[in-house]
Amino acid sequence: MEEIHRIVETIQQTGLKGVLATIIRVEGSAYRKEGTSMLFLEDGSQIGVLSAGCLEAALAHSVPDILASGASRSFAFDMQSSDPLSWGEETGCGGVVHVALEPVNDVLAAHLGTLKQYLEVRSEVKLVKRFDANGSVIDYGFLTRDQHLFGEWRGEFPPSLLEWTPPGESPRSGRQFVAALQSDVFVHTYYPKPRLILFGAGPDARPLAAIAAKTGFSVTVSDWRTDYCERRYFPDAESIFIGFPEETMQLIHVTPDDYAVVMTHNFRRDQQLIRLLFERQLGYLGILGSKARTERLLRDRPVQMKVHSPVGLAIGAEGPEEIAVSILAEIIQTYRTKRKLSSDSR
Repeated sequence: MEEIHRIVETIQQTGLKGVLATIIRVEGSAYRKEGTSMLFLEDGSQIGVLSAGCLEAALAHSVPDILASGASRSFAFDMQSSDPLSWGEETGCGGVVHVALEPVNDVLAAHLGTLKQYLEVRSEVKLVKRFDANGSVIDYGFLTRDQHLFGEWRGEFPPSLLEWTPPGESPRSGRQFVAALQSDVFVHTYYPKPRLILFGAGPDARPLAAIAAKTGFSVTVSDWRTDYCERRYFPDAESIFIGFPEETMQLIHVTPDDYAVVMTHNFRRDQQLIRLLFERQLGYLGILGSKARTERLLRDRPVQMKVHSPVGLAIGAEGPEEIAVSILAEIIQTYRTKRKLSSDSR
């Protein structure tokens, strides 16, 4: 998932100066795509990655100069050359990667904080950057779907950039020519964290919640058993709901972008949850248990959505940790497939 969530949290929590690095263009193949960001802090620490280690060392060398000058810069890294690169050995990645470095001053930090607020209420935000001939950022603006514009944009914002793709479709990131400006701009859309809702807080739910949060999901946990549903077992969960299915489903507003796994190990409660979830739209519904058990759960009940059961990819997983990996792998596969299909449909 995108690192922007963790990057902004770090900016808000640390008193250190930093430099934001963003891939603005890729020619050929590369480890990460346009829009990928990472943060370099003045103490040498880094949040996120842009490559498999090919670019970070070279970019880190430029961080002190960027912080000292207060000016942004752009770099192009030719990964298709057969000659050894000046900052390391030959990579053989086969592409050209363009990266913009920007010092995170108080103004940019404030705008990134506003970005985070919108993402937390599950709103998409479009970023537009304009560069001068030397590759320095001269304008940037953040635009929400309800047409709220914030940032440092001088002059009129191009009308063509006010347009959004239909909900559910993924716009492509990268540089594009804007006739009104007679220049290229970089455009990227930030998305809220995908949400994983775990119905069931037993011991096998704990590694799934932990790995999902580490991967970039917003995790919600729901269970009626208070001795299971404790914060100490789910320190990284953003929300914990204690109550029976009828109660908690009134508090959890499920959307088509949500992913849910039913794993209470209580047959009657699973039946209740499935009935309630079938009344809503979900991006993914997984049911823990054998195929025969799921068939019993769904008996005499019209299936209104695709149900993943047995939940998870078939990797021969054993034990809570391996099963958690298989479940999350299937969810990520579903998430990426939906993003690719919506992008390819444009």
